[in-house]
Amino acid sequence: MIIGLLTAVAASACYGTGSVLQAVGSRKSAHREAASDSTTGVTQHGGPSLSSTAKAAVTWEFMVGTVLDFIGFGLGALAARLLPLFLSQTVISANLVITAMLSVKLLGIRLTRPEWASIAVVCSALVLLATAAGPEGSGHTPIDGHWWLLAASVAVIGGGTLIVRLLGERAAIFAGLLSGLGFGALGVGVRILNGIDPFHLPSLLGDPALYAILVAGIGGMYLHTVALQIGSVNGATAALVVGETVVPGILGVLWLGDSSRPGFAWVAILGFVVAVAGAVAVAWFGESDAHTASATTGEASTPAPASGDAVETAGQPARSRSRMRVGS
Repeated sequence: MIIGLLTAVAASACYGTGSVLQAVGSRKSAHREAASDSTTGVTQHGGPSLSSTAKAAVTWEFMVGTVLDFIGFGLGALAARLLPLFLSQTVISANLVITAMLSVKLLGIRLTRPEWASIAVVCSALVLLATAAGPEGSGHTPIDGHWWLLAASVAVIGGGTLIVRLLGERAAIFAGLLSGLGFGALGVGVRILNGIDPFHLPSLLGDPALYAILVAGIGGMYLHTVALQIGSVNGATAALVVGETVVPGILGVLWLGDSSRPGFAWVAILGFVVAVAGAVAVAWFGESDAHTASATTGEASTPAPASGDAVETAGQPARSRSRMRVGS
């Protein structure tokens, strides 16, 4: 249990740091697009184009953040096999706290009191979950379930990509939520993957769960990048937390046999609900701040100070906010 918790905490640190570095890279790319009067950075609905997302992905900050994401993935995969999913996914999702702390330093964001309070709620919920967690289930499931996981991963990532491109700048929280569902499917896939223990390459390559992991992981990273481009970094990450935590936690209990300590089921349920509620609150307050800043700054030609997550738009030319909607 201790090794699993330490692994999950390390994965959370990698994911949280990676998210902020990716946000820095996304914003830097957006500034360059705006400065060059590029008209290819957005779709007709106002969302980021594939080319603008690709340009964001080749900034050095984004690449370092991606490396940290891969390290976090490896650590998270190990934690998913050592802990119940409702615990491992929630601890990993505490990267929200790290994201918020680092965004103050690297993105110039000033968090509001409600955001700090919401983050404190998430931390308290993690303590409840760690106290209540019992042994993880076996993870052995019929192969039909692996095929269903692959189909669900394709539907979430494929359908989500299409919808996000249609909704444009209004899809930040939605993109964060779908990326979280992708990462949640990844965690479930790692848990049920055949051919790992003991290692057997033909079983591994023939397992649909392996391809569900690839689809959900790569697609989740893409949708998260889009969310960072068009919305509040804390709001997008909080929405990711909800998607990454709720569905895997429920599947872990109902499908994989995860359980709490005897007599602590109510503590686990309380901790789970409070963690999700805290993450939703961070997303709500962060997105409200971003919209307030957009409404108050309008088309001003000089940067204007803002509060909360709105500081992400300060220092960015009005042309970038009005045309690109990246980093606002």
